Amino acid sequence: MTVASGTPAPRLEKKLIHGSIITDHGVVEGGLLAIAGDRIVYAGRADHFDEPDFAAEDVDAANVISIPAGHYVLPGLVDLHNHGGNGGDFPSGNEESARTAVEFLHKAGTTTLLASMVTASPADLIKGIGIYARMTDEGLLAGIHLEGPFLSHARCGAQNPAFLLNPDLDLTAELIEAGQGSIITMTYAPELPGAEDLVDLLTAHGITPSVGHTDSDTATAAASLEQARDGLDSTGFDGVSGRPTVTHLFNGMPPMHHRAPGPVAACLRAAAAGQAAVELVADNTHLDPETVKTVFALVGAENILLVTDSMAAAGLADGQYMLGPSPVTVTNGVATLDATGSIAGGTATLLDVVRRTVQAGVSLTDALRSATVVPAAVLGLTDEVGSLRRGLRADAVIVDAELELQKVLRAGEWLR
Repeated sequence: MTVASGTPAPRLEKKLIHGSIITDHGVVEGGLLAIAGDRIVYAGRADHFDEPDFAAEDVDAANVISIPAGHYVLPGLVDLHNHGGNGGDFPSGNEESARTAVEFLHKAGTTTLLASMVTASPADLIKGIGIYARMTDEGLLAGIHLEGPFLSHARCGAQNPAFLLNPDLDLTAELIEAGQGSIITMTYAPELPGAEDLVDLLTAHGITPSVGHTDSDTATAAASLEQARDGLDSTGFDGVSGRPTVTHLFNGMPPMHHRAPGPVAACLRAAAAGQAAVELVADNTHLDPETVKTVFALVGAENILLVTDSMAAAGLADGQYMLGPSPVTVTNGVATLDATGSIAGGTATLLDVVRRTVQAGVSLTDALRSATVVPAAVLGLTDEVGSLRRGLRADAVIVDAELELQKVLRAGEWLR
């Protein structure tokens, strides 16, 4: 906004939050988070705070909060694989439905997210991409994740097999054009004919390839991850993380067997070397807690992306829902495809996933890192979101000792 000469700049609303905060350096007891407008001004120990613009008279009493002992101030959470919530979803390609989902997810503590689509007709994909590109421009979304359509028939899971295709460069170019720079990641099966050319096309546009819904062997997955990494390294795009991802590790791929290790072995090796980041849907449905704990121990939090894979039922009761064109039944919080019984996305929020990861035996700081800093890097937004530090967008989540949600701040505004 341009301010006319001689006109005072608008006064930024200031907020002070006292209590235990979690920064990139760990838990800060006796901490302070200072906010001006939509930006963080300070995050650290309260007794080290020295900001002349934050004199007591500059902060309204209503904007000074002290959280109880045992509570925490966390960075806003970042979800790279999310299909919706609260009855709204992204695969339907309906803008009103998508906005319902985004509003719910932001209020649930996921202050940054991608809109994940599923395999559909080219026309429906292009329509949805156009909607979510506009919502990205509005700042409601951080971009788009395309889960397909270039996926394995053998490992399609809840994806509609009628729309599965081998990699098609012309169609991919159309999708990229429709996205106008908003497509961030694409899930693909590396064993399909044309996958190598697809990876080259994606990385040339700064789009992160994500191995998933694949029936490949170990060598094919390893080679594709290496190709994707080399392509991302050479793009020259600002903010591109330089490494591929893996869509919901273990799910949508053959189980790892000692005589046929499959793609899981390649993905774990790449992650352990810091050359890929693996998604974990740590909701106690997609993965056993012991599996989650083991992967953290093997590859480290800095190479893990905690995600929800959530669908429209997230935040709602058991019942009948849709995942794109496919009917889904949710029973005891587990969503399954009516036609096949396959797991059809998640019903947990990302804060639920963080809590269950901690309950599995992972430290809170590690679980948070995989739900904030690491996904923010994939988005190329480490200077904007994913941490509590000076200059970043003022996104914060206040939780109690059990990691139950209390309050959410996004871009300096309280959402709840």
